[in-house]
Amino acid sequence: MSLQAPESGERPSLIERALEGSIFASRWLQAPLYAGLIIAQIVYVLQFMRELWHLMHTFVGPGTVEEVSTKIMISVLGLIDVVMVANLVIMVVIGGYETFVSRLDLAGKADKPEWLSHVNAGVLKIKLGTALISISSIHLLKTFIEVREIKDRIPSDAIMWQVIIHSIFLISAIMLAWTDKVMMSGVKHATAQNGAEKH
Repeated sequence: MSLQAPESGERPSLIERALEGSIFASRWLQAPLYAGLIIAQIVYVLQFMRELWHLMHTFVGPGTVEEVSTKIMISVLGLIDVVMVANLVIMVVIGGYETFVSRLDLAGKADKPEWLSHVNAGVLKIKLGTALISISSIHLLKTFIEVREIKDRIPSDAIMWQVIIHSIFLISAIMLAWTDKVMMSGVKHATAQNGAEKH
């Protein structure tokens, strides 16, 4: 559609309609990107199975109870990390496709995700920011557990940078949520003001 309404009932030219149609149809160029992320999701499922197999070997392997317990805890955190990243991927695939490409026909599907009913670019950014914070927290917790092991001593600089990056993720998510709240408040205020003027 044209950004400005045609004056005096003038219809858009054929070239203008073709250009606008091409611009609108260009959103389908993103579809292969989301299909690629689905393949990445399959890879993460295989990675999860690999980590789970490694966890079983750790459980029946040699070592003291404390050593095995620590290794199992680290392996479980690795599994959670894989799940969190997979959740992030599926959130981008479903939410991004719904927001930027085409609406999903999910009418009558009882297992439709609750967050999908009110998804938009702002909500998607906040959810992605929250997911990144969760993933960063898992990595940080895993690092703190590994620090206790002398043989897996991690340089203090690496720990410091992990804490800094996690803090940046946290601040960024708070700023995104605050910005979205301010924008939505402005939209609601403008809508209420327009409604009052009509009455």
